[in-house]
Amino acid sequence: MLMRTDPFRDLDRIASQLLGSAAGTWSHPSPMPMDAYRDGDQFVARFDLPGVSPEAIDLDIERNVLTVKAERRPVETGEHIEMQVSERPLGVFSRQLFLGETLDAEQISADYSDGVLTLRIPIAPNAKPRKIAITARDEQRELTG
Repeated sequence: MLMRTDPFRDLDRIASQLLGSAAGTWSHPSPMPMDAYRDGDQFVARFDLPGVSPEAIDLDIERNVLTVKAERRPVETGEHIEMQVSERPLGVFSRQLFLGETLDAEQISADYSDGVLTLRIPIAPNAKPRKIAITARDEQRELTG
């Protein structure tokens, strides 16, 4: 149904193990954690994007590859504000989902609420289980003898 790829996750993990993780840097495997599951006749993918405005989220699909890009911008600081701790990752993040042929990429819907982007992808009609009717044919054959 859905294949997930993040080619840099293992590289980031290995680099942080070898070099150590600098204080204040993002240590989670992905700054855009995702849950994906099937709900009846649709596939659902949910991305945690707290602090990202809906205008800073971009969805593209090309050849059954769905790309989710989001940008978390820094908080505007005034002259009296001095940052004490900065642990939330900033910048542009992206994830790619490789959609199988069994999903209807033309009918994807997206909703963003409470910092969670929810994508709903219907199962393609030709991929849904269906019953096949069996007809019984009574054939009489002449016996020659």
